[in-house]
Parts: sequence; C-alpha cells; structure tokens
Amino acid sequence: MGSISRVFVANRGEIALRIIRACREMGIESVLGVSNVDKNSLPAKMADRVVCIGPHPPLQSYLKVGTLITAALGTGADAIHPGYGFLAEQPELGEACMHNGLIFIGPKPENIRQMGDKLVAREMVRDLGVPVIPGSELVHDAKEAGAMAEKVGFPVLLKAAAGGGGKGMKMVRNPSELKSVFEEASAEARAAFGDDRIYIEHLIANARHIEVQILADRYGNVIHLFERDCSLQRRYQKMVEEAPSPAVTSDMREKITQAAVAIAQHVNYENAGTIEMVLDQDQGKFYFLEMNTRIQVEHPVTEMITGKDLVKEQIRIASGNPISFTQEEISIKGHAVECRINAEKPDANFMPHPGRILSWTPPEGHGIRIDSHCYSGYFVPPYYDSLLAKLITTGVNRSKAIHRMEDALANFDVKGVETTIPFYRKVMNHPDYLNGRIHTRWVEEVFLNR
Repeated sequence: MGSISRVFVANRGEIALRIIRACREMGIESVLGVSNVDKNSLPAKMADRVVCIGPHPPLQSYLKVGTLITAALGTGADAIHPGYGFLAEQPELGEACMHNGLIFIGPKPENIRQMGDKLVAREMVRDLGVPVIPGSELVHDAKEAGAMAEKVGFPVLLKAAAGGGGKGMKMVRNPSELKSVFEEASAEARAAFGDDRIYIEHLIANARHIEVQILADRYGNVIHLFERDCSLQRRYQKMVEEAPSPAVTSDMREKITQAAVAIAQHVNYENAGTIEMVLDQDQGKFYFLEMNTRIQVEHPVTEMITGKDLVKEQIRIASGNPISFTQEEISIKGHAVECRINAEKPDANFMPHPGRILSWTPPEGHGIRIDSHCYSGYFVPPYYDSLLAKLITTGVNRSKAIHRMEDALANFDVKGVETTIPFYRKVMNHPDYLNGRIHTRWVEEVFLNR
C-alpha cells in the first residue's frame, strides 16, 4: 500500500472508528490516541494499538499537537489521520508532521491556511470568476460594520474570517441590533479561533446549502463526486444531508461542480475537500461560501451514491498514489439521506444529554448504513460533541430513500439517553421536507416556529 503501513488516528467517536475500519480493510495497522475517558470506547477496542494522549479536556489531549506527534512517532506510525473537527483544519498539525517525517492524511498546510481564511478565499474565488455572496472585506468595528451593512442591505450575516461550524456567525435584521451583535460575534470568534476578525455577507433568505465533494492528487488530477444538499440546519449546524440535491438541475450541477474543480485546481489542492455553495432559490443563482479542507461528517451520502470509499482514497492519495478512478468512471446511482443522531433533548432546545446507554439497538436491513461508535453500556461523556451515530439510507430515488429512513428511525431503539430520533421522525413526515420545500432556516422559522 505504498508508503503507509501504520496510521495514527488523532480523533475519537464515529470518525475514528470509520478510519480504523478503512485501514483494516487496506491491510494497514491503526494506532488510536485516546483521552483518559475514551479508553473503553469502541474505536479503542477496534484499533490495533491504543495510547493515552492525556486527560479529557481537548486542549490537553486531542488538540495538543506536540503530544500527538510524540505519540505517533513513539508507536512507529507512518502517518496521522485527523478525521474532522479538533485539529483537522489547523495547518500546525500538517506542518508538524512534515517536520517530523510523518505523512499527514489531508491537504497541504498551505491549502488549509489559504482556504481557512474566509476573506482570502472569497477574494481568490472572485478572481476566478466564481460568484461570491455580496458582502464586505474586513470590518474593524461596529460603526464600520453598520455602514457596510447599509450598503450591502439588511438582513446581513456577521461572519468570523477564521470561522467554521457556525461559530462567530450572527444574523442582524436591522441597524439597532448591529452594535451588540457585532460585539457578540467578535467575542465568540476570539474564543473559538483566537481571531476576532469579522466580515459581512448579505443574508439570502430562501437559501439552500449545496456542497461539492472533490478529490485531488499530487499529479494534478482533480475530480468531483457530485453535490450534497445540507440545507436542513439548526443554528447553522447541519442535521440532515442528502445526495444528490433535489434542488439542483442538470445544468446547474454542471456549473457548480466545474466551479468546485476550478477552485481546487487553482490552489493546487491535494486530498479530499469540499466546496460549499449557497443557492439562492428565488434567483436560481449559486454563490461560493467556503471550502472545508478535510473529510466531512456527511461524506457517507456521497459514498452511497457513487460507490467510492472516500477515506480509503484519502489514504491512497496521501501515500503518493493517483486517484484510483477517473471523472468518467463516476456516476450518480440512486439517492441517499443521512440523519445525525445526537444525544440531545429536542424538546428542551436540543440540550445535550450525556449518560450511559442502557440499550442500543440500531436498525438493520438493505439500504441502511450506520456509522457509530456506540453500544449498550457505553457512557456518552459530556466533554465532546454529542453525535452518537450517522444513520444513512438509500433508495432508487429520493422518496424511496426517505421512506426507508422513516422505517429505520422507527426501528432505532436507544435507552438511557435522550436522542434526536423523535425529531427526525417528524421531519421525515413533514410535507415541506417530502416535497423539497426547505431552506437553511426552515427548522427554526417553520418546523419549530421560532
């Protein structure tokens, strides 16, 4: 398998298990770094070797670059896979790998740094002729933000230049809100990223969130694996994803995917990445939003409609191999839907609900996939993301995939912690969702009526 024989997995939960399984199928050994509360996790049971990297606070374990490098070197690993979250989009980990003779299974540090700065990315994409959402450059204070918001037109979004995952992102509907919201957004961005720079975008009311999965290797090959629709969100956090998008026509698909490929080619990108777009449903226009320089949580829906394993492809590319298939060899087969099952109380404003899982009985059957690290008796810790599982269903078309998801959710039994399963059962039966009549604020404004 080229130059990689042992991978250090620098993550936890379902994505750690996903990477371990890919390594096993490729004949590659896996070493898992765990915090002290993850020693008995399912990924720890599945890895070839486990090493404790520190106590439960992420800053003392999963976010500690020096410790991860030392652990990888000490266990004889050739490479590090960061998964998503934690250090996946921090160029410092990739740079540390380079300096210590380790392979980073992800993009080059310069790719992460360039595309991680939203202002730099917007300017670069604009120069390529790809549309960007009307907005501003950096705004230094609330007064400057107010003037720019008037120019762009309310409502607007204040966004962190170094942001992601909805952090440092705030909506402003009118001028009276701007000062307090600007301060709130700046503080949140500073706490999350150590960078309080803010810029402004016009808020597109009837928007869909469309993203294109790309793969690129060091030989200049860049391909796309079509689009995903991630419009069903709450507070800018994705909840349900599907592929392909029911809102994208064949002509629009061609334009969006070619724009994504052009962006990746322009920055000499390597490995897996996602170009995120906003589709203005009223105008029928799409705009560049950002690029995520990592594997995405929702990558399984792309795998299910293309039959390609993205994590294995990440490892192959990092090993120095070209992409193992061509653009012409990929086509869309059927439809896939994914629900993120979290340990949360939907009726209590989605409050996290950690605790011990007394019974874990996931659904089984044709067209059902479960990506999860959970089992009966597992203790869901309160220190990390509340994601328990990703439930993915497929069908020959969208309605068949949704119907299968309804059945799968009805047969997904979890006792001991509350989950978002009841919420998704209601969503899957809502006429707006069934007919594809949603937008990125549909959950708050229509479904939850807030």
